[in-house]
Amino acid sequence: MLVRATATTTTGAALLGLWRGAGGGGGGATACFPLRRALLGVRGAEAAPFLQGLLTNDVTRLAPGDPANGGGEAVSRTMYAHALNAQGRCLYDVILYRLNETPEEEPHILLECDSDVLDAVQKHLKLYKIRRKVNIAPCLDLALWAVIPGESDGDAARSLAQRIEQDLVLTPDPRAEVMGWRLITKKEANLSEIIPGGQIRDIQDYHQHRYKQGIPEGIKDLPPGEALPLESNLAYMNGVSFTKGCYIGQELTARTHHMGVIRKRLMPVYLSSPLPSNSIPEGTEIVTESGKSAGKFRAGGGGLGLALLRLAYVNEPLSLNLAGDTVKLTARIPEWWPKSSGK
Repeated sequence: MLVRATATTTTGAALLGLWRGAGGGGGGATACFPLRRALLGVRGAEAAPFLQGLLTNDVTRLAPGDPANGGGEAVSRTMYAHALNAQGRCLYDVILYRLNETPEEEPHILLECDSDVLDAVQKHLKLYKIRRKVNIAPCLDLALWAVIPGESDGDAARSLAQRIEQDLVLTPDPRAEVMGWRLITKKEANLSEIIPGGQIRDIQDYHQHRYKQGIPEGIKDLPPGEALPLESNLAYMNGVSFTKGCYIGQELTARTHHMGVIRKRLMPVYLSSPLPSNSIPEGTEIVTESGKSAGKFRAGGGGLGLALLRLAYVNEPLSLNLAGDTVKLTARIPEWWPKSSGK
């Protein structure tokens, strides 16, 4: 049973032009993207403490406050996080959604993940369940959407927030304001009734928007067992707590943070020649003009992609060598990154 829509903390005015500004050519309409992401329900009295030991973020901030103490609202209804292996490398990127409204209700958290690893995520959670009072099950009756407002949608947030009679979850994307909203509905729900005037767009347009903003999502962007969370900008995307205490993989992440030295970052790259999706092998080496290794290509399509780059070389001319052909590329720092992002 889904909760009713929650009022968003981001105003429609603050989200104006995100879609058009992303190069999506979306005009003024709200762009709606059906995501190929899966949802797992984690339900039970120990849902939050259970996830707390497995994820990088402070899951206790999802728990609703005690109305008797003036804490009727939780600190967060949604949050971004990574599940790490014991070596501190990313296994899965997830977004969490709190469904229960009050402490009296049974704790219920939805966990969004890459659909290609749904079974693996479920097995990972059950491996650590032991005697925890939680139930873990896929939510196959739910659909997940990304919603990015267009230029003419100044009243979009107000219109959506008024539709509290709908059975849905509606929340700003916790990773970055430029990513708009996340929307969860029943699969049989009529999207046009929830988002009047919204246009269902090609999922490739959504990925192009992500690439431009430097937002990784899924196992192609974040190869399991390879990607490091801070190099993948987890801190920029509100996905890690450095005060929560122990969790699997914490040691390397905490040490890197406190040392303050990150030599590589996942960044948007612009290609000199538009390429079909998946035409560049994952992990293809990126080199400087002098032939030095500058990083690796992660994912992309058309003229945009994501690459893990050495910060020392991001301002130099870079290129990919593909079957004897050289494709030049340029790295750019997204506007929403902190001003100290070069460190």
